[in-house]
Amino acid sequence: MEINNNQLLRFTTAGSVDDGKSTLIGRLLYDSKSIFEDQLESVTNTSAKKGHDGVDLALFTDGLKDEREQGITIDVAYRYFTTPKRKFIIADTPGHIQYTRNMVTGASTANAALILIDARHGVIEQTKRHSFIASLLNIPHLVVCINKMDLVDFSEERYNEIITQFEEFSSKLLVKDVRFIPMSALLGDNVVNRSENMNWYQGGTLLSVLETLHISSDINKIDARFPVQTVLRPQSDEHRDYRGYAGRVASGIYRTGDEVAVLPSGFTSKIKSMNTGDKEIEEAFAPMSVSMTLEDDIDVSRGDMIVKKNNQPEGEQEFDVMLCWLNNDAAKPRAKYTVMHTSNEQRAMIKEVVYKVDINTYNRNTEDKDLTMNDIARVTIRTTHRIMLDSYRDNRNTGSIILIDESTNETVAAGMIV
Repeated sequence: MEINNNQLLRFTTAGSVDDGKSTLIGRLLYDSKSIFEDQLESVTNTSAKKGHDGVDLALFTDGLKDEREQGITIDVAYRYFTTPKRKFIIADTPGHIQYTRNMVTGASTANAALILIDARHGVIEQTKRHSFIASLLNIPHLVVCINKMDLVDFSEERYNEIITQFEEFSSKLLVKDVRFIPMSALLGDNVVNRSENMNWYQGGTLLSVLETLHISSDINKIDARFPVQTVLRPQSDEHRDYRGYAGRVASGIYRTGDEVAVLPSGFTSKIKSMNTGDKEIEEAFAPMSVSMTLEDDIDVSRGDMIVKKNNQPEGEQEFDVMLCWLNNDAAKPRAKYTVMHTSNEQRAMIKEVVYKVDINTYNRNTEDKDLTMNDIARVTIRTTHRIMLDSYRDNRNTGSIILIDESTNETVAAGMIV
């Protein structure tokens, strides 16, 4: 299969504390030769000071100073690396129970999630929590990395036991593609290079799986959605009457001549021209940033959405979302918030907390209505004007919102429209 070497794969890593996540990322960067000489020198020196034999791979990712001192990961860190086949962005998220919000933040744009499991301990509560969040965020591909196989004598029987454990609970989750890889991040087995200790495993290494994951079909190409970010009126001699609408295509495909509707007004027109940079194009698709002109002079402003005439999202003032509360302060009953949906900003309030989810057991709690940090709940939101919505399962871009506290300007919650 031909892979586009410019294609970008975003993946997130999640595991319990000390499952070897930092070591795994370090191994991936080290063995794929994606580490700069000065980084290597710095980490080699730090490893020697700590009395380690050889290089402590975990130090490549533990960039925060207090994190290095404690040997734990406490924030979302983004790493970039490239192989001849693909470009990658890694969102390294914390494993601690109190950092659910960080995982939601880091995983929200990911194509794939790496779930780490310690081969000695098997599936634990953290595994279930991280898998649930990956499912909630509609991450299309899960790669279950069964790590520390060297500590269970590279046992195929143990590997199969953990797969059975994982499949018992993951059958309740909505994840399309799950793969399992036995590995030892410390020794390098099945991370970049094939393991000689596990000849019984016939699948690919972690890097080869990441390089060949088919992600083109993850983008919604059917529902054309173009949120307008800004209106371009150059007022120059050359472009005296130019009126363009600039933004990023959220999903679908647009072609010159397509019949479109502008929402919420409902006025219709046809696409006259499209440009990206100074180049005119006939076709635009997600996630391209383009400027579009229409044949009719209709009123379009920031926050409006240009869609296909025969395929329109729902316009709602009241809707349900699965909300992850990100703020230290609890949600205030019927308080006013700003809701941001694509380029559209509205005033809103949380009308009702329908239920909270216990992300260890997946049980719904309808009694407890208090939203505090790291809580995930289904809530009903009411806005001052209609918002053009798709469900998050159909469209991750037009199905997500964030809530901002009007008094502090802090982002307090992220939500997936049900």
